[in-house]
Amino acid sequence: MVTIGGTGVMVLGALAAAVVAGLVALALRQRVGATTAVSVAGLLWSLVAIALVTLVPTRADVGIVPAESRSESCSWDYGGPSGAAFEVFGLDQRTLNVLLFVPAGVFLVLAVGRWWSGVVLAPLGLVALAAYSLAIELTQLQLARIDRACDVTDLVDNVLGAGTGFVLGMLLLPVLRPWRGRVTKVHG
Repeated sequence: MVTIGGTGVMVLGALAAAVVAGLVALALRQRVGATTAVSVAGLLWSLVAIALVTLVPTRADVGIVPAESRSESCSWDYGGPSGAAFEVFGLDQRTLNVLLFVPAGVFLVLAVGRWWSGVVLAPLGLVALAAYSLAIELTQLQLARIDRACDVTDLVDNVLGAGTGFVLGMLLLPVLRPWRGRVTKVHG
């Protein structure tokens, strides 16, 4: 049986996604300016990183979790028992869940902030980030083999992180001014 998982796989996937995101930024830079290009690429990278962190098994040796032993529903125990059980860099799982979605919220606002339609697209994007978190939790519930748990606390923390990133992005808009990066075409 071949299993794939662990932090090494997550990091390798994030690095590969960063290379692709860098190429996307380079391809978009002339058309939309550097700030928007980096923001679009950053948003795409952060969505892939979120998927890697939440959907790749935490250990390579997890194997297949029998369907009869997996949970049949999401945990509605807000703040549940796993909050402090998982720590990285001295941060608990709840803090990590919030921080995981902050970049996506920031990049979302900066990616659409160059256009007037961003006034509508940014809030819709925030709703889409909440839906993305819900989709991840439901995927964790359905896929027995990844040994993950669907938890309402994760959903709330992820949405809080996306909202925090959204506010930070709004604060960065007047500083970075992505609308300045317009490139005019020269006809010759």
